[in-house]
Amino acid sequence: MSSSPTSGSEFDASPSPAAAFGSVADVMQALAEQQYLCDRRLATALFLALKLQRPLFLEGEPGVGKTELAKALAAAMQTKLLRVQCFEGLDMAQTAYEWNVGRQMVEIRLAEAGRFNAADMPGGDKVDRDALVKSLYSRDMLLERPLLQALTQDRSPVLLIDELDRADEPFDAYLLEVLAENQITVPELGTIRADPATAPITLITSNRTREVHDALKRRCLYHWVEFPDVEQERRIVKLKAPGASDRLGLQVVEFVQRLRTLDLFKGPGVAETIDWTNALVALDSLELDPASVHDTLGVLLKYQDDIVRVQGAEVARLLDELRARAVLDAPSHL
Repeated sequence: MSSSPTSGSEFDASPSPAAAFGSVADVMQALAEQQYLCDRRLATALFLALKLQRPLFLEGEPGVGKTELAKALAAAMQTKLLRVQCFEGLDMAQTAYEWNVGRQMVEIRLAEAGRFNAADMPGGDKVDRDALVKSLYSRDMLLERPLLQALTQDRSPVLLIDELDRADEPFDAYLLEVLAENQITVPELGTIRADPATAPITLITSNRTREVHDALKRRCLYHWVEFPDVEQERRIVKLKAPGASDRLGLQVVEFVQRLRTLDLFKGPGVAETIDWTNALVALDSLELDPASVHDTLGVLLKYQDDIVRVQGAEVARLLDELRARAVLDAPSHL
């Protein structure tokens, strides 16, 4: 059997996802209005995923903005965001559906108490037993989790399957039916399918801590999300940290860009760049200097080994590089 979409969505009816944006430029503009700046390659991948109604698989280093893209897209399209946060041990009950066991037990107790009065009519015992079993596994008894919710909306939601690489490999196989057919098979009930006009817009992210199965990737469009270049990251910082001067913003971005070239356990992402800029503004720093960098490295780097690796001589070397490029003023005592 197949289900029809649920009613009562908090969002009004709207054109299909394919009609939401007329061009790649429209995608970039809509995301920019949500304070998400992306390059044309990423916008093209998203535009094609919408037009072709295919999931978009986003891979890249932590902190490049993969998750934020899904949030910005949902906001731009004024639609619901449904999120599956992956982790080791994730199972179907947490992501797709589970039976309302509490309510089932109540129905069984009512039946045992004589609610059905099966003994009052010939053959009634079997009829009522069959009716009870059927009612226990009816659609009303099903508790929807994000994957199933994504198939039963009045309007296409954005379905974010976040950090898929953190889930166990068997979970990849479970997703194949959802990604390829926009449906979920419930053994006791049948197949629940999304209406093609309201099928979810699916984004999958991975930090590549493990390889995701090829069968899953083949069902998606693929895009590797790079760290932004200097100019792009400057624009992001200006947007997200408006209290910083252009000069401080440039110094922060140039410093972070160089920091990412070092052999660190985890280099700073764009979110760390923004946080660090706002932290320096909060400390009334007008430009980078050894003291301000040393005192705030914990905002930028999240592992002690990385902090030890960078602080001291490495910070001084990076600041000297900025001075050599006239991004940073020479120390006043020189």
